[in-house]
Amino acid sequence: MTFVRVGGVPHHVEVTGSGPVCVLSAGFGLGWFDWDPVVPLLAPQRTVVRFDRPGLGLSGHARVAPTLRGEAERMLRILDAIRLGEVPVTVVGHSLAGFHAEAFARLYPERTEGLVLVDSSVEERPRALLPRGVRVAATRACGTLLCATGLPRAAGPTLRRLTAPTPWARVYGSSRVWRAALMEYATYADVARELAALRRSAALPGEVPVTVLAAYEGGSRRWLDRQQALARRLDATFHITEPSSHLAMRDSPTDVAKTILTTTP
Repeated sequence: MTFVRVGGVPHHVEVTGSGPVCVLSAGFGLGWFDWDPVVPLLAPQRTVVRFDRPGLGLSGHARVAPTLRGEAERMLRILDAIRLGEVPVTVVGHSLAGFHAEAFARLYPERTEGLVLVDSSVEERPRALLPRGVRVAATRACGTLLCATGLPRAAGPTLRRLTAPTPWARVYGSSRVWRAALMEYATYADVARELAALRRSAALPGEVPVTVLAAYEGGSRRWLDRQQALARRLDATFHITEPSSHLAMRDSPTDVAKTILTTTP
C-alpha cells in the first residue's frame, strides 16, 4: 500500500506484479478493491497499478469537482510519482473511468501502449440541464446535509455489501466517500461533454490498440448496441462477456484479464 500526494491530496495506490504496466481505474464511486479478482490473473505478466480518486477508497478528501482533463492528468501524475513515468502503459477504464482512460490516450499518446474500456459509460448526446456551478454548489450542500444525518455511517457499508459484496464495504461508512460519489454523479454530464469536445480536437493515436469489452446479463440488447457503436467509433476490437453485470471485473475476471493481456501482448 502506497500513498502519493497529487494536487495536495494523498492518493492511495497499489502496485502489484511485474512486466509491462497497466493502470486499472474503476467506475463511479468504486475503489481499488473492485479489481481484486482480476489482479492475480494479470500480476504474473503485468505490473498492475490501481488507485483511488480523491474521496474514494482510502484517498484523501476531494478538493475540487472532477473534470475530464483533471482525471487524465491524475493518472499521469500518479505514474510519475511511483516512478513509472518512463514507459507507455495500457490504461483500463471501467464505466465512468472509461471516459478518463480514453482522455488519457488522446491527451498523452506518447504514454499510451493500449486502451481497454470495460463496460464503459457511453453518452451519444451529453447535456446538462443546470449550469455546472449550480450543480456543484447544490451537491456540496446536499452532501453536507446527508452526512450530518449520519446516514453514511449507518447504512453505507450495508448498502455496498448488498449491491457488490466486498470486505472493504466499511469505507462506504465514510462521509468522505459519499461526498466524492455524489460529486462524480453531479459532474457526470460535464465530463461526458468534455470528452465529446476532446474527440473533435485530439485523435486517438493510430498505432495504439483499443478494445471495448461489454458486459451482458441476457436482458435488453440496447446496451450492447451502444457499446458496439462505441467500438466502431474508436476503431476498436469488440468483445462481450456474458453473463455479467456492469461490474464485469467481479463477475467475469477471467474475461477482463484476457482482454487486457491480448490487447497489448
